[in-house]
Amino acid sequence: MSQFSYKCISAEEAVRIIKSGDRLHWPCVAAAPEILIKALVARAPELQNVHITHLYTEGYADYVLPQYANNFHLDSFFIGGNVRKATQAGLADYIPCSLSDTARIIRDGYQPVDGVLLTVSEPDEDGYVSLGTSVDCTLAAVEQAKYVIAQVNRYMPFCHGDAKIHASKISAFVRHDVPLIEADFPPLTEQDIAIGKHASALIPDGATLQIGIGSIPNAVLAQLGDHKHLGIHSEMFSDGVLPLIESGVIDGSQKKIDVGKHVATFLKGTQKLYDFVDHNPDVLMNDVAYTNNPAVIAKNPKVIAINSAIQIDLTGQVCADSIGTKMFSGSGGQLDFMLGAAASEGGIPIVAMPSITAKGVSKIVRSPKVRASSHQGP
Repeated sequence: MSQFSYKCISAEEAVRIIKSGDRLHWPCVAAAPEILIKALVARAPELQNVHITHLYTEGYADYVLPQYANNFHLDSFFIGGNVRKATQAGLADYIPCSLSDTARIIRDGYQPVDGVLLTVSEPDEDGYVSLGTSVDCTLAAVEQAKYVIAQVNRYMPFCHGDAKIHASKISAFVRHDVPLIEADFPPLTEQDIAIGKHASALIPDGATLQIGIGSIPNAVLAQLGDHKHLGIHSEMFSDGVLPLIESGVIDGSQKKIDVGKHVATFLKGTQKLYDFVDHNPDVLMNDVAYTNNPAVIAKNPKVIAINSAIQIDLTGQVCADSIGTKMFSGSGGQLDFMLGAAASEGGIPIVAMPSITAKGVSKIVRSPKVRASSHQGP
């Protein structure tokens, strides 16, 4: 337990600082501070035109419901499933940019931030809290904000790298201990395993991996048990890397920067992953302006970037963010790592996907225009 002294107030009291017209930001995935968000939405009758930015989140997102259209407006950097219908219906907006640009957009004032809502770890003895599983562009938002409200959650791991901020930057603390959202990993299918074998055959010993979450990344990682001296520099990683770290396959020894460290900007996994990164000096949770910068990525040799897509046409064009004219997810960090891997000495950018959707629709098309009106979704 931390010896640093701080006073907590209720979520309802903390969000009283927010006023109409404010621009808010909060972190992504498991770090979204649900108790603060719910307290904010409860104030809807008192607020008008509050703008919100974040990356992909899960869970509660009532601020995009039609009845709050005059109270809140979401300008997201990536479209998660909890806000997809609202975005496609015009109730929320998507800001088209790569994740590497999100921190710059905030720092340069193109996307102003008045307030930040956070989930943080317990403070350490020196008064530093950790942003834990989500640094992304939230660090930039904290730097620019006029006020910061933090949910202190003992379940949030204390992560190193750029994740640490001093408690003096926080305007109000709210205590709310709740387990983080965990990922669900369904069993790998024969198709997943086949794709994993194809992709893993392209990965040399000593490679630095960018690999995300899901069946295909897990299928690739499952094939790497006989590899040597792999490293991690990724937008994110999940439980699939843990057996390879524990066995010594992933040791980061061949990297040229952050040697021996596992680098990411946000995480999502099971409690096992969150326990692994907690107070682990070998894990660096860094600013997205660093992790996703193609020039930084390319400094490591043999960068292997593995990403997926919604659709690929016969000329090699890759569509990863939309279905026809409907935005589905967003640019994310895919282009960042495709460019970084291509510029890396010995690097390989890989797009791996099934050839058809779950509904039997081909994901390989003559041209995007042909399939735009008839695609049935991924």
